[in-house]
Amino acid sequence: MRILIADDHSLFRDGLRSLLMAEGHEVIGEAKNGREAVRLTREIKPDLVLMDLQMPEVDGIEATRLISAEMPNVKVVILTASEEESKLFDAIKSGAQGYLLKNLEADTFFEMLDRAQRGEPALTPTLARKLLQEFAKPIETTAPPAEEETLTAREREVLELMVEGVTSNRKLAKRLGLSENTVKFHVRNILDKLRLHNRAEVVGYALRHGLVT
Repeated sequence: MRILIADDHSLFRDGLRSLLMAEGHEVIGEAKNGREAVRLTREIKPDLVLMDLQMPEVDGIEATRLISAEMPNVKVVILTASEEESKLFDAIKSGAQGYLLKNLEADTFFEMLDRAQRGEPALTPTLARKLLQEFAKPIETTAPPAEEETLTAREREVLELMVEGVTSNRKLAKRLGLSENTVKFHVRNILDKLRLHNRAEVVGYALRHGLVT
């Protein structure tokens, strides 16, 4: 996997680069702030950006938002020391594929990267629970956008399984008897129709609005 590291601490970047390369990943660029991360992403088009939150000039949240809007095929995974729930929620809403803490064990870290590469949420179970609890909170209005009415029967099947916790393309394909490429197509349609950025947001939206039983 071709990876860009964005972190303002050079010592941490050096250590992370060595760790990634030892596992066979290719580190094709490093950025010391969010502005540089966005510029380098445009230029070298990595598969994945490992993004710190607290950086000068442009922070990780804003950089993630810019990259996700302009280059949606590039996956962004937040790698931070911050355990603030508000940062987690903001990061996912900005389009991050995952949110990882810097105190993770190496095995868990690389497992999460593999999940991100497959298009699955890169979240530890604890953070995933916090995220779903937040997105499942009731909101003031109960009238969802009209886009949900355009979901096909198959897309609703995919959505129901995602709410049940089946989020990987492989498992969705197996449950539905479809190819992984077909599942990817349906997931992308759901995201586009509901105007959401990632699967975690989709699950939270479905829970809030009662789209599935």
